[in-house]
Amino acid sequence: MTPADATVPSPLATRIVDLAAISRNIGRLAARTGKEVMVVVKADAFGHGWLEVAKTALDSGAAWLGVATVDEALRLREAGIDAPVLCWLADPWTRLADAVAAQVTISCANTETLNAVAAAARNAGTSALVHLELDTGMSRGGAPVADWDALCGAAATAESEGLLSVTGVWSHLALAADPDPLSTETQRLAFESGVAKARELGLAPAQLHLANSAAALAHDTTWFDVVRCGASVYGIETVRGVSHGLEPAMRVVSRVTQLREVAAGTGVSYNHAYVTDRTTTLVLVPVGYGDGIPRDLSHGGEVVIAGKRHPIVGAISMDQLVVDVGETAVSLGDEVVLLGRPDLGEPDAQEWADVTGTIAHEILTGLGGRMARSHIGATYIGAATL
Repeated sequence: MTPADATVPSPLATRIVDLAAISRNIGRLAARTGKEVMVVVKADAFGHGWLEVAKTALDSGAAWLGVATVDEALRLREAGIDAPVLCWLADPWTRLADAVAAQVTISCANTETLNAVAAAARNAGTSALVHLELDTGMSRGGAPVADWDALCGAAATAESEGLLSVTGVWSHLALAADPDPLSTETQRLAFESGVAKARELGLAPAQLHLANSAAALAHDTTWFDVVRCGASVYGIETVRGVSHGLEPAMRVVSRVTQLREVAAGTGVSYNHAYVTDRTTTLVLVPVGYGDGIPRDLSHGGEVVIAGKRHPIVGAISMDQLVVDVGETAVSLGDEVVLLGRPDLGEPDAQEWADVTGTIAHEILTGLGGRMARSHIGATYIGAATL
């Protein structure tokens, strides 16, 4: 190996995001549902890069972008993206005036937020775009059924005053990961009842959306006008026990920076939680939990070097982990695949989640720290400038 020129940035680990895979996943979802697709780009697009993914999504036919916070929505507008954007965690203390002025569609789940949006629109001399969220059984966000009439009535009044336009009604599914068709039925019926009540109270929402990623793949009765897809866009299979051919879009690679041969009985890393049972070769990989590598991968995690799997051994440190490669010939500078393609025998985010007892969403959004990120496979106009 020849060391890189010292004047060239040389990250110790890189997240390589395949935008073409994201585009293909969006195409699969659109073809499957035949509905408008909202691509969720919250949390830096699940760690994949909010701007690059947003541009890819729109170039791939997505009709909407979805975000959690007002700041995320305004970043999209500041980047020149004028496509419809739904923000679902607005409250009266956020930058509502800026969001209203930027024509961000704001989700309202209580009259306090709705009134604050209406006030912001009045002060700006404009009309706000609003989707109302109903809690149909998630017991998390959304207006409880007992408060739904009051919220719809307040929205109808504000709409009659020209302060806002209720363009959509939505809810979120709790059990869509279950492939049983009955798992979403109770919530679907509650949603339809809520929509009927909204219309009865004088609203005319044009966009109804209930389906998340799992529902878009497995529950066609929940496909109203729009399907909201986050995890599936990034290649996470969200329906239990079923694969829909989604492609993981992120590859994480590092390199071997040290290696040593050790005798049987050698303790490794903090507290010697791992002790070698034979003469073997240990290699050092310069990433750790400070970069989002879950510490629980110390017990059962594996990496790929030169096409072969090897176990992570000893406690993962803040910026280092150790791999036992046995008698395999390994050299300084060899690529280490931390996350990659299961079809090539490489670990993916779901494997890490299974080992550590979490979900793939948490794995992907937790990566970062000192990791670099690069994008390949871009199709959107102007991609060459990024």
